Amino acid sequence: MNYPTVGVLLSRVRAEEKLIVEALHERGVPYRLIDDRELVFDLALPFLPGKGRAAGAPAFDGIDIVLERCLSFSRGQNALHVLEQWGIPTVNRAAVVDTCGDKLATTQALLRDGVPTPRTLLAFTSEAALLAIEELGYPCVLKPTVGSWGRLLARVNDRDAAEAILEHKEVLGSYQHSIFYIQEYVKKPDRDIRAFVIGDNTIAAVYRHSDHWITNTARGGTATNCPVTPELHDICCRAARAVGGGLLAIDVVESERGLLVIEVNGTMEFRNSVGPTGVNIPALMVDYVLEEAARE
Repeated sequence: MNYPTVGVLLSRVRAEEKLIVEALHERGVPYRLIDDRELVFDLALPFLPGKGRAAGAPAFDGIDIVLERCLSFSRGQNALHVLEQWGIPTVNRAAVVDTCGDKLATTQALLRDGVPTPRTLLAFTSEAALLAIEELGYPCVLKPTVGSWGRLLARVNDRDAAEAILEHKEVLGSYQHSIFYIQEYVKKPDRDIRAFVIGDNTIAAVYRHSDHWITNTARGGTATNCPVTPELHDICCRAARAVGGGLLAIDVVESERGLLVIEVNGTMEFRNSVGPTGVNIPALMVDYVLEEAARE
C-alpha cells in the first residue's frame, strides 16, 4: 500500500512521540520528524510563480500531512496557520488548536454547544476579579487562560488568599496574568477523568487519582482504567465536536450535578494511559492521520 508521507512536527522526541514513531514504523508509513526549533518560514515564497507549496520551508517538501506535537502552544499554533495557508493538511487543524489552547475560547465553545462545564467568570482588573471571586464563593479556582500541566492554577480558599494571589498577578504584569479566568471549585472524588477522543469515538479513558486537588499525572497523579460509559462517551464527543474535532484529550470531573468538562487538550499526552487502558492509542492516532490524508 502506498501511504502518504507524514511530517511529525515536534520540539523534542518524548515518550509519546517515540510511541507515535513506532506506530508509523509498524504500519510501514513513511514519516519525517520536523524540529520546530530549526524551522524558518519564508512566508511569501510559496505564492511566487513557479514555486511549490513547501518552497517557503524545505523541511516540508514531499510531506502530505503534518501531525503537530509541539511542546510550545504558540509555536504549534503559528506553524499550523502557515501550513494551512500553504495547503498542507494538518492534524489537528489550526482552528482546533486555537480553541483548545485558550481556556476562554474552550469554555465559550462548550457553552455555545450546551456541553456541561463549571461556571466561569472573566474579569480584567484585580478589583473586578475580587468581586467575581466573592460572587462564586470560596473555594474557587483561578487559572491562566493559556497553560498546561496544571501550572499556575490556584485554589482560592478565602479573601486573604484572593487578595494575595491577585496582587501577585498584578505585580507580575505579563499578558498571561492580566486576564482573570475564575472558575467554580467542583467538589469531586480524589480523581478526575481524562478521556481520549479520536474523530467520533471515545477510544479510552483513565481516572487520574491524587491526594492533591490537582490530579494531572504531570503533577504526580496516578492513572487507572476508567470504563467508557455511554454518558462519558456522549459528553466527550459533544465536547470534541464543540472545539472542531480531531485527536483530543477531554478532562472531565464527576460532580453532584453529573459529569462536567473542565478542559479540552489539542496536543494530547497519553504515555501514562496506554498501560492502564490496554488501548494502543498511538496506533489509533496514526489511523486517524491516514484517514485525514485520504480525504485531501
